[in-house]
Amino acid sequence: MKKRLWATGAVLGVLTTWAALPPAAGAAPHPGGHPSPHRHALPLGPAGLPETRTTTTLQPGVTLTRIVRGNVQDPALHWTVEVSIPGGGTSPDPDAPPTALKDRASADELTAELRRDGFEARAEEVRTPGTADYRGGTLGWRVRIGTFDSQAAATAERTRLRAAGHTGSALYTGWDGETTDRGPWHVDVLTIDPRTFRGTLGASYGPDLEGRETTSALSASATATAAVNAGFFVLDPKAGAPGDPAGVGVYDGRLLSEPVAGRPGLVVHDNGRRTEITRLTWRGRITDRGSSLPLDGINRVPGLIRNCGGAGDTPTSLPLHDVTCTDPDELVTFTPEYGARTPGGEGVEAVLDAHERVVELRSPRGGTIPPGGSSVQATGERVADLTALAQVGDRLSVSTTLLDARGRRISPSPRTDIVNGGPELVRDGRIHVTPATDGMVHPDDPSWYYGWVHKRNPRTLAGVDAAGRTVLVTADGRGTGSLGLSIGESAEVAKSLGLRDAVNLDGGGSTTMVAEGAVLNFPSDAAGERPVGDALLILPHRHGS
Repeated sequence: MKKRLWATGAVLGVLTTWAALPPAAGAAPHPGGHPSPHRHALPLGPAGLPETRTTTTLQPGVTLTRIVRGNVQDPALHWTVEVSIPGGGTSPDPDAPPTALKDRASADELTAELRRDGFEARAEEVRTPGTADYRGGTLGWRVRIGTFDSQAAATAERTRLRAAGHTGSALYTGWDGETTDRGPWHVDVLTIDPRTFRGTLGASYGPDLEGRETTSALSASATATAAVNAGFFVLDPKAGAPGDPAGVGVYDGRLLSEPVAGRPGLVVHDNGRRTEITRLTWRGRITDRGSSLPLDGINRVPGLIRNCGGAGDTPTSLPLHDVTCTDPDELVTFTPEYGARTPGGEGVEAVLDAHERVVELRSPRGGTIPPGGSSVQATGERVADLTALAQVGDRLSVSTTLLDARGRRISPSPRTDIVNGGPELVRDGRIHVTPATDGMVHPDDPSWYYGWVHKRNPRTLAGVDAAGRTVLVTADGRGTGSLGLSIGESAEVAKSLGLRDAVNLDGGGSTTMVAEGAVLNFPSDAAGERPVGDALLILPHRHGS
């Protein structure tokens, strides 16, 4: 949203490091402090690992807890080279492109070839735990070369591998997700207690929906006390408009991006006084003189549906994460929040003024929107439908409705924001992980699940605990100094922090937490902090409100 958010204030108090359960060497509570609301040790690695927590009060009702768990560096972990496996002579699909995982016969065939070329290759089975909607088991087989004490040594072996005509990547075995790993992990937790919180918790997308800004820039522009990155968004221009939410986006009570059918959203009511996780759908229509047409989208490039989940999409009308579905025949409505100009291309666009009067039918589509106005773009077979319905001077009513999973209408207030996420992690206080429902299980591509769900990555999580506190969590990853979390571990961490309901937000290079103007974590992109689509901002109380 283009939300005006407010701030003043500074740190009100610091509670020094205290020992979590089990006790950590050298950690002691501050005599004047109070315990963190999160009392259980993180369920990462073996029991008895050292764990320290430092809790800081950022403003009334908002605390930041920094958790470090595990060894400085686990001596059992090392670097290795993971080789992309092509479809070989024994493969069910010899023409398939190289991937991280294949069937055992293909992995064994590549391993034998690499050994003949002088590489210390091995084939390893990859098994993954089951979830609430996915049985788990064997994902496939991977091929790896060597064990190395440093990334530089693994990179040198990867260079030798490429010279031999193969592809692969240097990686750290601590990212595999083994339960015996001893860390370390770095986790930051923001807790907003509605009993004492007098500020504002809301979502911001910056100047417009189609642009990307860093979490720290969004935080600074609103003078926020703290912030985390929020929902999934379009990154590649080939998938739509970069920065556009890839799922539901409600800002100041306005639905500005449609849900991916049935996927969860983090719903923040009353400026952070009440938070819930709800599965969402929607419907929209344009109406003129008693005739109407169904809408396909809100504020996105027609024909490109990131994460899928729309009726008539190809290859699927179900959610499919990190995939851009297509539909040549669409009606998409645009509001001024989208950007300076609507997307250009073949088709027709009905431009509406602030009174919903059609002031122009432009073709090709694309251009500015009148102040307070909107537009509807049509492509393919929908062009004839729109031109038959709307003429210059007509009043064209555009309506959109947000629905829960049962089809009941949701009417957000101006103090409600919703950001997209998935999969679910915790429901009613129990682990409830839903990768299949939310499109994170890719048919015929176990390597995608392996990299995104099974392996450890930086993660951003959000939820609400039994006391009604909103909790925002980031975990660093893709380094040796912090291993990251698998999706299963994310659920375990959320539950251990006392969350009654929790959902995964965008992670990887997007994972960022900011407090008092400083980025607290270590974003994993080589270029540094990643510009994102939207962020959740915590703001101080505005005097006089």
